[in-house]
Amino acid sequence: MTFGEDQCRIRKGHGDENFSTLRRTALSLLKQEKTAKCGVKNKRLTAGWDDSYMEKVVFSP
Repeated sequence: MTFGEDQCRIRKGHGDENFSTLRRTALSLLKQEKTAKCGVKNKRLTAGWDDSYMEKVVFSP
């Protein structure tokens, strides 16, 4: 549970499905990023703290 899905309170309309798609996309991007030798949770936190690392995760080929 990298993103705390159980505590998420998105319930209206298609919000839960849309947010689930965003979560899966973010998880996939974090798993594909290979420069940092750490877990997905630490990669997510690092991307939140460091804009250059976040760009590397999002725009890496």
